[in-house]
Formats: sequence, C-alpha cells, structure tokens
Amino acid sequence: MATPDLTDLLARAEAISSDAERVTAAHLRTVALPPVDGRPAGVMGLITLDNGEDHTKPNTFGPRSLLALNTAIDAALADDEITSIGVTGKPFILAAGADLTSIAGGGPDAVRTVAELGHAVFRKLRDGGKTSFGFINGLALGGGLEVALHCDYRTVMDSAPALGLPEVMLGLVPGWGGAYLVPNLIGPEKAVKVILENPLNNGKTLGGKAAFELGLADACFGGADYLEQSLLWAARVLTGATVVERPELDRGEAWDAAVAKGAAIAQARTGGASPAAAKTLELIAGARTATRDEGFAAEDEALEAMSRTPELLASLYAFDLVQKRAKRPAGAPDRKLARPVTKVGIVGAGLMASQLALLFVRRLEVPVVLSDLDQERVDKGVAYVHAEVDKLLAKGRINADKANRHKALVSGVVDKSTAFADADFVIEAVFEEMSVKKSVFADVEKVVSPDCILATNTSSLSITEMAAELEHPERVVGFHFFNPVAVMPLLEIIRGEQTSDAALATAFGTGKALKKTTILVQDSPSFIVNRLLGRFMSEVSRIVDEGTPVQVVDGAFAGVTPMSPFTLIALVGPAIALHNTETLAGAFPDRFYVSPALRRVVEARKAAYFGADGTLDPEVEALLEKPAAPVVRTAAEVRTEVLTGLAEEVRIMLDEGVVAAAEDLDLAMITGAGFSFWNGGLTMLLEREGLGTFH
Repeated sequence: MATPDLTDLLARAEAISSDAERVTAAHLRTVALPPVDGRPAGVMGLITLDNGEDHTKPNTFGPRSLLALNTAIDAALADDEITSIGVTGKPFILAAGADLTSIAGGGPDAVRTVAELGHAVFRKLRDGGKTSFGFINGLALGGGLEVALHCDYRTVMDSAPALGLPEVMLGLVPGWGGAYLVPNLIGPEKAVKVILENPLNNGKTLGGKAAFELGLADACFGGADYLEQSLLWAARVLTGATVVERPELDRGEAWDAAVAKGAAIAQARTGGASPAAAKTLELIAGARTATRDEGFAAEDEALEAMSRTPELLASLYAFDLVQKRAKRPAGAPDRKLARPVTKVGIVGAGLMASQLALLFVRRLEVPVVLSDLDQERVDKGVAYVHAEVDKLLAKGRINADKANRHKALVSGVVDKSTAFADADFVIEAVFEEMSVKKSVFADVEKVVSPDCILATNTSSLSITEMAAELEHPERVVGFHFFNPVAVMPLLEIIRGEQTSDAALATAFGTGKALKKTTILVQDSPSFIVNRLLGRFMSEVSRIVDEGTPVQVVDGAFAGVTPMSPFTLIALVGPAIALHNTETLAGAFPDRFYVSPALRRVVEARKAAYFGADGTLDPEVEALLEKPAAPVVRTAAEVRTEVLTGLAEEVRIMLDEGVVAAAEDLDLAMITGAGFSFWNGGLTMLLEREGLGTFH
C-alpha cells in the first residue's frame, strides 16, 4: 500500500498550522556512549521534546510540533557521526499526545493530514537506518507513547505516573501507530486492555513499572539518574552485551478470543453507542495479518471517519472542559482573598475522614489532626493513614523521608479544645444528619479562631441551615468530596447564603492545592452530582415499582451512564441512595419519588439487588412492589423516559442558578460521576437525543 508523499504532506501540514498551537520543540544533541567490554557503542543523537513550559503544561504534538520533530530526526539521520537516535522529554513528561485544540477547527481534512503526518514522522525512527530508543521519562499518553513505540527499543521510568492510549475515551482511535504496534508488541489480549478497556474505565492509565511488566518497555529504571541508566543500557544493547527478547505471539484463536472479549467489554461499557470503540476493535483485529503500511493506512482512515461523528465533537467539548474550565472555576472569588492553611482539623475518624486526612497531609504537607468520640476510633483513623502512607512507600511512590514526614504530621485527639485552637481549616465528616452536623460545628466554633474556615463534607444538606446558629456563619462552606477521595477528581464547593468571599476563596485555594477539580455550587439540595443521580434513580425506581423488571431497567443505560443503576446502588449503598432520594423528595416532592421497595431493601440490610453471579437476589425480588396492573416498558422506553426526567432537572437547575452554566453540570458529571467524554458529559447527550437545548 502506497504511503502518502512526504513533500505534499509537509506542505499540507504547514497550511493547517495555527498560532494557537503551543509548539513542542525537538532539541537534538550528541551523546558519546561509553564502550562496553572494549566494544564501542558509538554516538547517540538524543532528541529532547520540550515546549518550554513547566510540568503542568505537558508536551503535545500539533502540526508545527510534528514538523519540528521531523527536522530533528532528519538532522540526526543525516549526521554521519550519529550512529543511534534517542527520544526523551522534558522533566517528568515525554508527551501527552495530540494538541487537540490546535487541530479541532480544521475538520476531517486537517485530522487526516495530522494522522498521516504523525505516521510519516514517527516511522522514521524505525525506518531511518539507525537504531532508535524511546526513553519514557514520565507521562506518555496517546502520541506521547506512540512516538516511543516506533523506536526499536524502550526504557521507562518506574515512577512515570501515566502511560496509555486514551483515545477511545475521547471518541478517537490510537492513530499514530498504536492500534497496530501495541497488539503486535504485547499481544492482542493485553492490547485490548491498554487500548480499549482502560480508556473505557474512566481513562485508566498505567504506571511506569506496570507498563514495563506488560511489555510496553524493555527495561525499567528509577531515580534521578534514569536517563543516565537508560543511556548505559542502550550502550549495552548496541554492543550486543544485552539482548532484548520479545515473546512470540499467538496469531490464531487467541487473537479472535481477545477481540471477542474486547467486544463484550465495549458492549457492556458503551451499549454499542461508541463508534470509536467499535473501530478500535476492527483495527486490533486487522493488526493480526496487516502489514505495517496497511495498519497505518487503516488508522488514517479510521481517524478521518471518527472526525465526522458527533461523538468526537462531544469529546472535544468535554476535553476542553477538563483542560480549561476546570482550571478557572466559574464564579470563584479573587484568589487574593484566600487565607493560608497551615493546619487542618478533621472531625470524625471513620473511613471518609481518614481518606481526607491522607489527602490533606499528602497535598498540603501541614499538620492534620483527627478527632472522634473515643480514643479507639481516633487510633484506628490515624493507623489507617499511616498504613496507606506505608503502602505508598512500598510501591515506590514516595521515599522514606517523605513517608516519615507525612506520618509525623498526622495525629489524633478526643479533646479538640487544644488541638484545633490554631487550625486554619476544620472539616467535618460525621453522620449525614443535620442535627449532628450543627452540634459538631457549635462545639468546634468554641475552640477555633474567628478566622478558621469551617467546611462540611455533606453530600446533600443545606449549608445555610448548618451555619444558621453559629456566631460566624460566614465562615461555613460546603466542601463535598466523592468516594474514593484519592481517585475521584471532583470537589463541589458550596456557597451558603452567608458564606464570605474570603471563606469561599480559601476553599477554592485549598481545593486547588489538593489537586481537585473545583466547581462553585449554590446552596441547594444535593448540589450537582447527587441531585442529578438522585433524579436518575428516582425515575428508575418509579419505573421498576410500576412493573418493569429490574433486569430490563438495569440494562437500559449502557453507553449513557458509566455503570448501571443498580450497580450504582450497590456501590454507594442502598441506605445512602435512599437518604439522598428522601432529601430531594422532601425539597421537590413533585419530581422525586421515594421507592417503598428501596426502603424495604434498606430495612432488610441488603447491600445490593444482584448477587455475585449477576442474577437478581431472590430475597430482594420478594421485597419488590407487586403492582395490580403492571406497566412494562422496553429498554428503549425506559431510557427515553429517564433521560427526559434528567433533561427536566438540568433545565430547572440552570434556571435556578445552581451553577453558572451547563458546562459546569457536564464537568461535574464527568469528574464526579464518570460520565463519558464521547457523550460530552450529560447535556450534549440530551441535546443529541432531542430532549432540550442547554448551551
């Protein structure tokens, strides 16, 4: 199969170049490799990718960046002194893939050009006639990983935080060689995990050590001298002292089985609604017998096809939210009003409180004091944090000095009077009951300074009511995390009627320091995510209670929600789901329905509707409503009816001013509930279904 003419391709790339691109330069220098056992290793042309920014703005590849890399590779290939080529990145970053913002406006033709250009430039690392090495010194996503995959050999830093091919999550396919090279390197089953399953699992990535164990890299090194160790290893490879062996792949039934498994995963996660997932499986299947040219050409065709889908537009919208709006929260006060946080108090020492303590001590590195009703609970909370720190140490994610420092910063007390006196920020994580939380804050206010922020991790209760009887209600702010705290990015920050700008600014500053996506929410029942999920579960429960089988309802939302409704109930717990719905029904009785069956499930202490074997628990089935005249809906009818209810709730929330714009609802559902990029969160899906206009 003929490859695109490079001269024409370079001209087309120049034509679509934009000043919007943050250009990643490709700096070439020569490195004399040391001889091994008297055998010369030659001179390496080491290319370092660097966009001139710090680690918070990773290298990316737009047209100009690809042209810069092309120039550097050509120079290395033309230099007779250079006998091998290496590619690495600026500190902690190889590259984060394509610069989507610089090519999004160019349409399918621009996407096709960039796809072909990436293939043409990267393949020179394999076809240029000089042995090449990819040194994955940090984050490597999408094209950042693919540039290394084109090299003959790869090393990876053991602490590299994120390697992967997330394109399917974005409504795309790995388009610079990944869909062909990965299955032919590590086999189809592992490739399905990296290319399909992980992206559909909320964009899960691999750490450096895990990527090495999977076979994506040939060697794994740690420490500040990672690059030096990699160069020494390269010298051993070049001199024959180290021989890299890769496993033979089974290109028979195992390949078919892996693709079939991938199809089942895609169906379960997307309900067949993701064109990118289906196309990616086609590419993996074709990689078994295709030549490299055929595989790359198929990727070009697939990328162009994806660029014509509404899912890609939704993905680019979602990507922009996460990359830009998340960094500049709408409505947040001037950050100059934020007060410094030098000590944190946490009321409660249960699991949620202990997770908060771990997060605060890791991110803020200030003293954190847990408090609870008795010493046994306090000790258990502190022990949990210490054990989690030890796990991080064992995994190599922190060093011994940092582990000891973090453990020393966490303490626990029963008597808050002295320990909280100099705290700047106190957060409660106690039972979700208004009277309990009001009592906690009344006690805390007696012992803290007048400027101390009082934050509540309530998931549904009124911030205004919680603060009403305090001497300083202006310092109370909602600070709602999602479970598990370390994993879920979202932090809803809720402003009560009397919350001051200083308290709010401190909350946003603290949220940023905790590396969370913060969204301003006006004080309203269950805020954003729990209100929308509450409406979702309310509609689902009503439909089940009216007679549609649980199994039909549970299977109606593949491709819409990240998990089925009754899986969600099992995750959060029936009691919490019931409490959230009761709160919302109390506030909005005309729209929210409380299921008598769900109440009975909670009273029976059942943890889930379905058993471990995936079948409906007979004991739960006995607790369900038995309507005299059942109304049985199809899965399609269930989906439409529930989405119609969600569309109504979205419109009401926007009209009420719960958030500044629909973008904040989508950002919350993506980062707090795992809604997919390729649906654009929630509102773009609703618009695509013809259920309203929200933008």
